Amino acid sequence: MNYTVMVLVVYAALMLAATVLMTKKEANIVGFCVGDRNTHWILSALSIAATWIWAPALFTSTENAYTKGFAGLFWFLVPNVLCLIFFIPFAKRIREEMPDGITLSGYMHDKYQSEGVKKVYLFQLGALSMLSTGVQLLAGSKILSLLTGIPFWAMTFIMAAIAFSYSQFSGIKASILTDAIQMVFMLVVSVCFAIFSVRNGGIGSLVTGLSGIDGQCGKLFSARGLEIFLGFGLPTTIGLISGPFGDQCFWQRAFAAEKDKLGRAFFVGAILFGIVPLSMGIMGFVGAGMNYAANDTGVINFELITALFPKWAVVPFLFMIVSGLLSTIDSNLCAISSLTTDVIKDNSIGKTKISMVLLLLAGIVVANIPGLTVTHLFLLYGTFRASTLLPTVFTLKGVKLASNGVIAGIVSAILIGLPIFAYGNINGIAIYKTIGSLTTVLLSGIVALAISRKRGAENG
Repeated sequence: MNYTVMVLVVYAALMLAATVLMTKKEANIVGFCVGDRNTHWILSALSIAATWIWAPALFTSTENAYTKGFAGLFWFLVPNVLCLIFFIPFAKRIREEMPDGITLSGYMHDKYQSEGVKKVYLFQLGALSMLSTGVQLLAGSKILSLLTGIPFWAMTFIMAAIAFSYSQFSGIKASILTDAIQMVFMLVVSVCFAIFSVRNGGIGSLVTGLSGIDGQCGKLFSARGLEIFLGFGLPTTIGLISGPFGDQCFWQRAFAAEKDKLGRAFFVGAILFGIVPLSMGIMGFVGAGMNYAANDTGVINFELITALFPKWAVVPFLFMIVSGLLSTIDSNLCAISSLTTDVIKDNSIGKTKISMVLLLLAGIVVANIPGLTVTHLFLLYGTFRASTLLPTVFTLKGVKLASNGVIAGIVSAILIGLPIFAYGNINGIAIYKTIGSLTTVLLSGIVALAISRKRGAENG
């Protein structure tokens, strides 16, 4: 049996067995979406970390370290960690204000008593789940299809089926449990790869590699470091900081975790997450320090593992990649199931599971669009995430906004920010990427505040 197929079979069997043996089949909608609202903080932290890891990020951290040195890894790693920490007070606030809540869209509907606000949030959160699922299927199926010989389209169905098999059993409990297992494995494997990379390449290679393959990226504030900041660091930071705020996966975990240890869960989750890309980045430093000539920098970590490690090391690497992919997909499935509570009045477990299937089908369709790339999808869902940041933050901080201001702000951010940001990324123009990112984030808040103040003045 092809070792990649073996990894998929073992992974599916392990996750399904753990779910069936350690959780109970859920028949209650609230239990399916948020469990008993008292998930142990350690499990929550592992789940938060695993959900924030998507497989391309495992490659991106190594690629940035290899091509952009310390500056590249810094601007990828630090914002990724800080965004989860920045999210903590807002997760606590929504739990305080809506202790029986399930979704962000439900919270915003209750705050504004507006179907329009609820619908625009449902659109943003639902579209994000679909695009995120599509990018996981696209990225993972390309790699796994090449290694197994299984057609790409068939691999998208296989991956979708694996994620659904255990997620539909007990919902969020299955997702959190399997996330925890996946995260422990990713932590162990990534740290071992980092240690053995340094042992194989030597400390000298690690130190030399901090400057990247071109030897000019070792300092944040050098000319090359500032170039990396403007072209990569700033737009990446803007997009990542808004990440958890526009993603139902994280609001759902805020509602499901132990209330009095919610901050601890997100803080520890952020640190645990950081260990994985840091470890993978160390591999990139070693490769650059050794002057390893990459055939494809996008999969440099896979190349280094095949070059520096025994052949069997590919198996745990692939298991880690599959874990990173499917932990995000199963989280998206639980997110979309929770959003159905805001859409279907006479909801049921059966209808909730149908929404999961529909999400997977939509993700498969997106992944199989000819010519579509991971970058295209990343641009789209990054913009969707950023579009709701400020209205959400303002609302949770007690700022009074008009419902039509919230709607207009989010819509304008998507319609104006997305084209600018996409143009800059497609053409590699740093200034447009930065302007597009800032426009997406700021416009929703500015428009919402302006309309709200105008309405207040008219009423006054």
